[in-house]
Amino acid sequence: MAVLLLAEVTDGELAMDATAKAVTAAAQLGDVTALCCGASAAAAGEAASKIKGISKVLVAEDASLGHRLAEPTAALIVSLAGDYEHIVAPATTDAKNVLPRVAALLDVMVLSDVSGIVSGDTFERPIYAGNAIQTVKSTDGKKVISFRTSTFDAAEEGGNAQIETISASDNPGLSEWVEDKVAASDRPELTSAGVVVSGGRGVGSKDDFAMIEKLADALGAAVGASRAAVDSGYAPNDWQVGQTGKVVAPDLYVAVGISGAIQHLAGMKDSKIIVAINKDEEAPIFQVADYGLVADLFEAVPDLTNKLS
Repeated sequence: MAVLLLAEVTDGELAMDATAKAVTAAAQLGDVTALCCGASAAAAGEAASKIKGISKVLVAEDASLGHRLAEPTAALIVSLAGDYEHIVAPATTDAKNVLPRVAALLDVMVLSDVSGIVSGDTFERPIYAGNAIQTVKSTDGKKVISFRTSTFDAAEEGGNAQIETISASDNPGLSEWVEDKVAASDRPELTSAGVVVSGGRGVGSKDDFAMIEKLADALGAAVGASRAAVDSGYAPNDWQVGQTGKVVAPDLYVAVGISGAIQHLAGMKDSKIIVAINKDEEAPIFQVADYGLVADLFEAVPDLTNKLS
């Protein structure tokens, strides 16, 4: 079976971690062709061609594809869809915007956040905040799938796929880009970081959240937050980890002042090692933590930061 993978391209560069993990999943379905599209995508196509598991790379460069708008990207994918049984992508913000439109244009369903592949038409995906795994069988002629990348290992580099340049489809003109507002940071990107330090409501205030940032910097980590911390104004929205935030699976996840509500656990329970710091020894977070410290975070976190520094 043939698979078309929408690679994650941002400002002309390939998001290697998300794309490589999606390749691991897609390769279980058949021969993988990667689509790199954007106002500039040649460099992304070159990078994608080096991922093992990709047999061919399609590169489409056009101004209409430059700002990740769903309509022109979906039109391009649909124009290519006839040659593929599966159309897939990593379950990122971009894919969650594009794939539903692709599915609607093809009159098929979307299989979102797939975490396991049983066969070419049967898949597993988490439901109920990750507390149950749903097995879904699709009878659609074409399967449109987003993969939860936290459950797949990244494909290795060392490939040498053929690269082909293609033209963009006509832009439907249903939306237009106005501006991007991106918070600049020297820290690793949250969803691909090897270490994440997250703070919860127990941190107490936006000013005190600086403790979490200092600990993260000492570890070379990304900073996350629970929904309670975000809703309280301690941290920005794009730091939120959980069912309604970002899903992460780092090698090390440090949860500070986080009780461990089921919605938060859904976003980080696949982390390799979980460390919890909380003064409440009955906090649910300790049930999933590999290491737990029952302590006052206002004493433990600065002390830990000093020792690491």
